[in-house]
This record gives sequence, C-alpha cells and structure tokens, in this order.
Amino acid sequence: MADEKPAVSGTLVIGLGRFGSAVAATLERLGHEILGVEKDPRRVQQFAGRIALVEADASNAEALEQLGAREFASAVVGIGSSLEASVLITANLVDMEIPSIWAKATSREHGRILKRIGAHHVVYPEFDAGQRTAHLVGGHMLDYIEMDKQGFAIMKLRPPQEVRGFTVSELDLRGRYGVNLLGILRPGQPFEYADTQTRINPEDIIIVSGDAQLLERFANRP
Repeated sequence: MADEKPAVSGTLVIGLGRFGSAVAATLERLGHEILGVEKDPRRVQQFAGRIALVEADASNAEALEQLGAREFASAVVGIGSSLEASVLITANLVDMEIPSIWAKATSREHGRILKRIGAHHVVYPEFDAGQRTAHLVGGHMLDYIEMDKQGFAIMKLRPPQEVRGFTVSELDLRGRYGVNLLGILRPGQPFEYADTQTRINPEDIIIVSGDAQLLERFANRP
C-alpha cells in the first residue's frame, strides 16, 4: 500500500566522541548495521574507513531527513557537551518517530529534559562508571553491575574464605548471606552455571546476584 511505512533497521549513532564512537564500534563488531553522524570534520576524518559515517549536523532536521534517519530502527545521541544540541537532536528524532531513542545525559537535570521530550532511554556514562568504580575500589569484587534502582546487582569476585570447599546446598548462600550463586569461572574452563551440588574452590571466580548491600557485605567477608 502507498501509505505503508518503509521497513526500518539499523542504528543511527550521532556524535562520535568517546561514548558515541565506543557504541558505534561495538555495534559494528557485533554485526549490527550502523551509520555514524558527526559534524566535526576532524572526527569524520579520524573514523573514515573504520565505520559507515556521514558528515552532517543532526540538530538540523532537514539534514537528518536527507541522510534517511526515518529508516533506522534505533538511534543513539552521544552528544553530552552541548545541552542545546543534545535536546535539538533528540527532539528531531522524536518528531521522526524513531522507534527506540537512546540519549546520553551529563546530569540528572539533562536526563529529565531528554525524557520529557521523548527519549526512550537515558544513559549516564560518567555517573554509572564512577559508581561502578567506587564499588570495585572499596571492596574485593572484580566486577559489579547494578541492574535497577531498587538495588538488585550482579557481582564477580573471589570467594570469601569461609565458603571455599563447600557446595551450594551445604552453604545455604541465600539463607545465610542473602545472595544467589549464578555461576563459576574455573581456570582454563568455560563458564559453569551453578546448581545445588556446585562446589566452590579457592581458585574459582564466582558470579553472585542479590541486593547490592548484601552483596557488598558478602564480598567484604574475610
């Protein structure tokens, strides 16, 4: 039918600073169709030949139309240094009814504005990285991911001394510590999902989930 919308696919990545270029490079490495958009000719030259990209000012709605922005299923707005540009670009994408819009924010106020004008997802790279680093520096964990605002998190760490040599059923991790063992990384072996008979060895790295405060307490046990 003449009034049907064209099929949409791929991701538009606008702004090739540190955040945007990392998103674009990772998506491309994972096999996703992407198009980078950057108005700074020096950055365009820097990434030429490495990813598909165009030199354009995405705060100009006409420029977005010309590069076929409406044909993309998702868009990432990686511009954070200019609040005005970030808001204008996001608004243009909302007007074009892009199905999934991800926008970088540099502050909570910036994020609230982006949400109000229609961004579907707002990310805070600096805040999230700082929070994650604080958890890693302050404890014995090797990696930490907070999954939601209610405090649920996933942690990778060396097992505390008191759980080494025991199986999951012997330990009752959930009852004693309030954490769940998801799996184990053993030296030279692939990831292993945990069950009640999984034994935790001293050389293992364990992946646990649960309330962030309980995880912190568990990680800091001797």
